[in-house]
Amino acid sequence: MHLLDVTKPDGRAMTLYGLSPVRLDGPVPSPFPDPLNANPHLRWHPLRGEWITYAAYRQGRTFMPPPEYNPLAVCISPDNPTELPAGDYAIAVFENRFPSLSMEAHDPPQALVETAPGTGICEVVVFTTDPKSSLGALPLAQIELLLSVWGDRTTRAAATGKIQYVLPFENRGAEVGVTLHHPHGQIYAYPFVPPVPARMLAMQQQHYEKTRRALLKDMIDSHLAAATGIIYHGPHAVAFVPSCARYPYEVWVSTIEPVATFSELSDAQRADLARALKTVILKYDGLWQRPFPYLMAWYGAPTDGKPHPESFLHAEFFPPYRSRDRLKYLAGTELGAGMFAMDVLPEEKAKELQAVEVHID
Repeated sequence: MHLLDVTKPDGRAMTLYGLSPVRLDGPVPSPFPDPLNANPHLRWHPLRGEWITYAAYRQGRTFMPPPEYNPLAVCISPDNPTELPAGDYAIAVFENRFPSLSMEAHDPPQALVETAPGTGICEVVVFTTDPKSSLGALPLAQIELLLSVWGDRTTRAAATGKIQYVLPFENRGAEVGVTLHHPHGQIYAYPFVPPVPARMLAMQQQHYEKTRRALLKDMIDSHLAAATGIIYHGPHAVAFVPSCARYPYEVWVSTIEPVATFSELSDAQRADLARALKTVILKYDGLWQRPFPYLMAWYGAPTDGKPHPESFLHAEFFPPYRSRDRLKYLAGTELGAGMFAMDVLPEEKAKELQAVEVHID
């Protein structure tokens, strides 16, 4: 992996990554000339026992720009600057202009509940300079590079000493609220372990203390042994519809043997994990004969510097589709009670995905 760290005119940091040495062919652009001076803050929710972040300035962020303007495209005119510079590189990562969390957060306002600075990191990860491509359409080598990039960003965030958890994710499709359709994802780095991964980590820790085995490893082994829901099975990676899926077409992607963080992946594991990831997305698109909307989130170990043998790096895909003509929206039981209700069986949806043929060179 090759990389180059640069700074945008408005002060934001950017890193360019490539499979070969990175080359710049012009100045580093920014659609914004001046710093935003973002100062988000947190408020404690006493009944839920969790932090809520507040960043009112995000109301001014770029929303549904006209088709002729793509802020994530490579800049071709200094009179109409975008986020990416011209040059030779594969992936770009830069600070979100309108972050929900910021390492510069300070002096939170007083409220009727406890408040704290919204310390953290929000980054945009542009998967490719090709606006018409997609994560699933990228060459395997570039997806492998992306896995390394996520590892580098996690390592950098942990090195600040202020981050406890890093979550790379991709929202894809207008159905899940995406307003910029250039292939990209985001990284949120939190000063605490957020509620969802915290609950997952607690269950994994409980299982490990009882069995000395990783919970997800046991789940993977049981699915492989029963040949249930398997979407991809390679020498080092697997993708499957879990029997406990909460969403139609939900898929989990991971290595077969436990790996806690991106930086712990071997070259062979990273290569097979890239193939598993590409297979899942191609199957999604093949099933619908059009770009398939989803939220993809990567869960791993906290960045607290402690060993986490219970933790198992993996991705979870949450597609919003209930059937071929209806969207699944969270309703009363999901939002009000936190209990998901499914009106399809995971095994049925797994068979649909298994039937889709994909070809990867």
